[in-house]
Amino acid sequence: MSDRLRAVLPSVFSVFLALAVCWCLIALTHDATKATEAYLHLLRGGLGDWAKYLEEGTSTLLTRPLGEAAIKASLLLLTGLSVTVAFKVGLFNIGAQGQMLVGALTAAVVGAQLKLPALLHVPAALLGACVAGALWALIAAGLKLTRGVHEVISTIMLNWVAVSLVDNWLVVGPLRAGAGTVLSTTGTAQIAASAHLPRLLGDSSRLHLGFPLALAVALAIWVWLARLRTGFETRAVGLGAEAARAAGIPVGRRMLGAMGLAGALAGLAGALLVLGTELRYPGSLGAPYGFDGIAISLIGGNHPLGVALSALFFGVLRAGGTNMQLLNLSKSYPELIQGFALLFVAGRLVWLAFMRRRQTAAPTAPVAPKQPEPSPEVPRA
Repeated sequence: MSDRLRAVLPSVFSVFLALAVCWCLIALTHDATKATEAYLHLLRGGLGDWAKYLEEGTSTLLTRPLGEAAIKASLLLLTGLSVTVAFKVGLFNIGAQGQMLVGALTAAVVGAQLKLPALLHVPAALLGACVAGALWALIAAGLKLTRGVHEVISTIMLNWVAVSLVDNWLVVGPLRAGAGTVLSTTGTAQIAASAHLPRLLGDSSRLHLGFPLALAVALAIWVWLARLRTGFETRAVGLGAEAARAAGIPVGRRMLGAMGLAGALAGLAGALLVLGTELRYPGSLGAPYGFDGIAISLIGGNHPLGVALSALFFGVLRAGGTNMQLLNLSKSYPELIQGFALLFVAGRLVWLAFMRRRQTAAPTAPVAPKQPEPSPEVPRA
């Protein structure tokens, strides 16, 4: 068995085991037939009703579910990549949610306040979101390098700062649509039409340019890590900062660069949500895609291509989760499947680390010195 296959199989088995556990939970609380029907509804909601499409020929039976799955997958992919890039340099980015919030707000402000042609407006909003997310992540990186503050603590705190700053003040206060008037609205003003991400299938689906953009970013991150010198140095710092420093690699610069890139990816996810589907910053962004990125990254093996496959799979599940409500089941089952899969992957990692520690700590029995063999006697005459 190749090393790549050996690295992929645990995540695949964890996902299938999570699917089996959730099927059993539905079967125990209802019955086996309903559990199977719920999974069929889940697939139809994420991949389309192919049987009905073959009968009626209505393209929206496929394009709408696939578009919703692609929208959710693109957000999960970018936040998963945000966590992955930080992992590669030895940092644990828990702050993708906060970076996504500030990126989404920046995209909403640029999209609503600037007057630019569409050819420039969309790139300006995307770039602004990336810069905002990167700056927010660099706060944690700077605290790590200058004051020794652990990035887990600082990024968690920055998440709550972002929520208080964006959701609890700016969006309901100075940046609220109709601020200074008697209008009672939630969220920011609608972005201009020139800032909308183009829809790829017209009115038949909400699929927009953000999905191929996210896939292109994942491919670029893979090429950077696998083929470029700075990507190699980033991975070297993650494997051992002191060894990398002894080899002449600028450890601090690589940490700053990786954390800034991680924040930019999370900010880009927020921009796709605002420019592609919400068309403004709503009262709340809803699903915590930033935290979901941690699960997507771990299930994907912290590899850009693995993260892409993981995001596509769970994007389908998220899109199909609403279909389960037709059977009076909670739409949160996809999140439950994701949680179980993460639990199984993490459990395997903990078990391997425990076994590795036992092997290194086990005392080795002293080897007795080898006695020289007696030389054969020479026969005497």
